Amino acid sequence: MFMTRLFSSAVLVIIALITLLQGGYLLAAILLFISLVAYYELCRACKICEEGQKIKAPLVIGYAGIICYYGTVVFAKEAVFQLLCILFVLVAYMFVYVFSFPKYQAGEIMSAFFSFVYAPVMFSFIYLTRELPNGVYIVWMIFVGSWICDTCAYVSGMLFGKHKLAPKLSPKKSIEGSVGGILGSGLVGGLYGYFVVEKVVEGQEITWIFVIISMMGAVISQIGDLAASAIKRNHEIKDYGRLIPGHGGIMDRFDSVIFTAPMIYALAVLLIKQI
Repeated sequence: MFMTRLFSSAVLVIIALITLLQGGYLLAAILLFISLVAYYELCRACKICEEGQKIKAPLVIGYAGIICYYGTVVFAKEAVFQLLCILFVLVAYMFVYVFSFPKYQAGEIMSAFFSFVYAPVMFSFIYLTRELPNGVYIVWMIFVGSWICDTCAYVSGMLFGKHKLAPKLSPKKSIEGSVGGILGSGLVGGLYGYFVVEKVVEGQEITWIFVIISMMGAVISQIGDLAASAIKRNHEIKDYGRLIPGHGGIMDRFDSVIFTAPMIYALAVLLIKQI
């Protein structure tokens, strides 16, 4: 299992390197695929759909909405179009709910819309961050704040963990591990800022900005990780899927990225001069 997990992680890193460096349509296509799979995994976890069952209308609306949403992200640069797309998807869900009543329960419709926003919309901020001026350098902070945090938190927890962070939700996670993940992300982000980005973006203390961004990203990534675990526990499932050997589904591997991506985007817009 360890070797399978390690191999899968290596493949994911290679894919991330290629797509993030390339950006553009390739990155958008990969994110669209990830979003469609994550939406299905969430809908299945929330019992909106089951394997082998006939595809339900809420699921179709979600798939169509995700494709349209990414179309607005890539081709319509103004954020108002993305907002309108989200609103239209909500209206479409309500249309199905009202005119097929009582076929679908309110909880099913709300879960379907939540699944649409929770993963696909949040994942789109990876693309939006990459499209910022100097985004090819900034976008890596999303993964420093999530994957580096995960690794540092695991090591810190193994070495020093004594106090439980969320004992009922994730008994293996510790406060010491959480702090170690945040500090580790800050250190890696600072080193990356100092040795790489300082040479590109002039007139700013990029190193300290990247320390702040990566540490804030690490904090929010842990909330994303725990939130995804809470959903699994509520619905009594072990993994969201089986797409990634040794990891589970898209939601199992990218759960910490979901919250980190919009946070890094917002901090980058606020703190870094967009030259």
